Amino acid sequence: SPISTPEKKWHVLGLGQAMVDFSGMVDDAFVERLGLEKGKRKVINHEERGRVLGAMDGCSYKAAAGGSLSNTLVALARLGPSFNVAMAGSVGSDPLGGFYRSKLSRANVEFLSAPVRDGMTGTVIVLTTPDAQRTMLAYQGTSARINYDLCLANWISQTSILVVEGYLFEFPNTIEAIALACKQARRCGALVAIAASDVGCIQRHYHDFWDIILNYSDILFANGDEARALCQKDGPASAARYLSRFVPLVSVTDGPEGSYVGMKGGEAVYIPPSPCVPVDTCGAGDAYASGILYGLLRGGRDNSDVERMGRFASKVAATVVSQRGTRLTIGDASELAEAFRL
Repeated sequence: SPISTPEKKWHVLGLGQAMVDFSGMVDDAFVERLGLEKGKRKVINHEERGRVLGAMDGCSYKAAAGGSLSNTLVALARLGPSFNVAMAGSVGSDPLGGFYRSKLSRANVEFLSAPVRDGMTGTVIVLTTPDAQRTMLAYQGTSARINYDLCLANWISQTSILVVEGYLFEFPNTIEAIALACKQARRCGALVAIAASDVGCIQRHYHDFWDIILNYSDILFANGDEARALCQKDGPASAARYLSRFVPLVSVTDGPEGSYVGMKGGEAVYIPPSPCVPVDTCGAGDAYASGILYGLLRGGRDNSDVERMGRFASKVAATVVSQRGTRLTIGDASELAEAFRL
């Protein structure tokens, strides 16, 4: 049976970066004209963003409410339409901020935070060349501002699971806000989940990650590289076992090799990969996390449910990998949820 939340409004509340993604197909000459290094990620300023978007006029590109955390939250909302799923973060008062909010709302995820007055919403421009390499240009805008205030404290007090996106550790003055948010979650009896997000971010903020993990984390999502960066253990199985000494539930994904779910006390269960024909691996880890969260909300609270949750999460990830794009479709989500109930 699901977690009972008669007094709580949100089953899951995500705290993360709110970024609008612009994704387009371009040729090598386009990347060269802009003086960009193909296949790399670069942080750009407002003027550079305008220059690149202006150059993309006439190109075919799509805009979406992006971000790793939003992928997970949308997938969860589609797997469990009866769940109340929300996100807090920071968008500007510009049209892109309204676009982000409305896109999530249509996907049954409520974006709770008010727009930052005169702020500019963060964006990521993803330029894909014919050789399938992605050149990413990130404009942080207001997305780097996370403030702990009475509104956020109140939302957290009404949720069952708080999910914190690891990218937030990257920005000045956000660590204190993350710690206060996690402390409030613990005070109100909510579970705290940390998504590791990025190896470089972990390496640069190693002690901050461990401070939050040791003091507040109930759930940890990581891929093999991120887990290795956290604990310097070779192999995802060893990393999952090590991390589960400190966190009650740990998932470590290892791409086509499968995944491991660690349980409190240093145990780890191997989850074989679900069969699929890979089309686009982007978003696989986000989808896997949604499967674990879905299992928890459906009542998976002890070790006997861990393997079932892991296998379900693997199926969700394989479904997303088998298609273009990072979002779990409504139809696929419905079929997966029905299979989980059987």
